[in-house]
Amino acid sequence: MDKKEILHTIQEARKSAKKRKFNQTLDLIINLKNLDFKKETDRVNTYLVLPHELGKKIKVAALVGQELSTKAKASCDHTVLQENFKTITKKEINKITADVDFFIAQANIMPQVASAFGKILGPKGLMPNPKAGCVVAPTADLKPVIERLQKTVHPQTKNEPVIRVPLGIETMKDEQLVDNAFFAINNLVSSLPQEKNNIKSIMIKLTMGKPAILAMKAETEAKK
Repeated sequence: MDKKEILHTIQEARKSAKKRKFNQTLDLIINLKNLDFKKETDRVNTYLVLPHELGKKIKVAALVGQELSTKAKASCDHTVLQENFKTITKKEINKITADVDFFIAQANIMPQVASAFGKILGPKGLMPNPKAGCVVAPTADLKPVIERLQKTVHPQTKNEPVIRVPLGIETMKDEQLVDNAFFAINNLVSSLPQEKNNIKSIMIKLTMGKPAILAMKAETEAKK
């Protein structure tokens, strides 16, 4: 995928969006075709660590034991200790889920995490996932985990043939947004069963703007 075409598309998306009182997000939208979502091999559910942060704070909650309590309280936006798993209410859990983007958990207490939080976090897609680096050892340094999550996105297909990926906010430099888009497109396309033949169209849009269509002139290569 040509970075110049991505840059042109981002610039077109910027032009189509009126200035708002908040920083709009630029989203990558990949429309799919020739896939059967009843087949697990045709579904997309992955995590990508983009080259650049998304321009806004990604909030993280920690579900940990005493081993990580000090580090979690210092690094995370919310911390729930194992000793409070049985007493925390559904209302309190939902309040936390509304405020965070990721949950991390201590690996050796994952059965207790699943028992206490699975019914709420599971349907929301927020259960701590080892693929995202969100299941950590009791001795882990949480700072690099939190830093990596600031650049992590979770592209997935649900009931529609489309993947949406945030690339960053409008105040970011075009070059950073291009890098994030280039990385996301190439990794996602290479993960599809028929690669570019499963792509119907690719668009980029701001939150309140019209989508700009990316011209697919060059063959996409998987990013290594």
